Amino acid sequence: MQLFYHPHITETSKEIFFDKEESRHIIKVLRKKEGDTLHLTNGKGSFFNAILISTNPKQCIANIEFSKKQKPLNYKLHLAVAPTKLNDRYEWFLEKATEIGITEITPIICDHSERKVIKLDRFEKKIQSAMKQSLKAYLPIIHPAISFKEFITSQENIDSKKYIAHCEETEKKSLKSSIKANETITILIGPEGDFSPSEVANAKLHQFIPVSLGKSRLRTETAAIVACHSVAFVNEV
Repeated sequence: MQLFYHPHITETSKEIFFDKEESRHIIKVLRKKEGDTLHLTNGKGSFFNAILISTNPKQCIANIEFSKKQKPLNYKLHLAVAPTKLNDRYEWFLEKATEIGITEITPIICDHSERKVIKLDRFEKKIQSAMKQSLKAYLPIIHPAISFKEFITSQENIDSKKYIAHCEETEKKSLKSSIKANETITILIGPEGDFSPSEVANAKLHQFIPVSLGKSRLRTETAAIVACHSVAFVNEV
């Protein structure tokens, strides 16, 4: 099933207009005709069925037939992950995390970060594409990149279970044995060079619990996916 994303559709919408790029894709690539059904989501939990009434490749128009809600995740997961040196690795993480199930993502700039500038619009498109491909009706939120210090300070009044996954040889709990179903969870994942000792200490001062993701030393994007899947697995019903 081909799923389209239109953030401004609501349950009271009667018709939808597609821009030139999307219209061309519908007519020239998918070869849709008047009377064909299109499937859409607004990324806010709703699916829509629409019937094409105009197949102008510059602006297609469809009438909304009906909508239905998708059950949301029974947990909330916010991953704060340092940008990787190679951009495509971070995009891979965004894609897979969206498929598995995640609520929010924040790129964090750390002491050992080699990449400190990101293209948020590109990341947003990757997430949108992964949402459509995995047939989900909820679009994860990706926030602008901020510094590590700013992020942990911003989480002070957030009611969530907070964890920091790092590689220091110090006392840590296992993430998979620490998390429970139906929780709101925030997890910090560091850059290729790991968090600095001062960052780990600062996180602990802000009630972040040090955790291990297993015995292997993982790349940033792999660690993020392991954390994401661990939370999803605990919440399987």
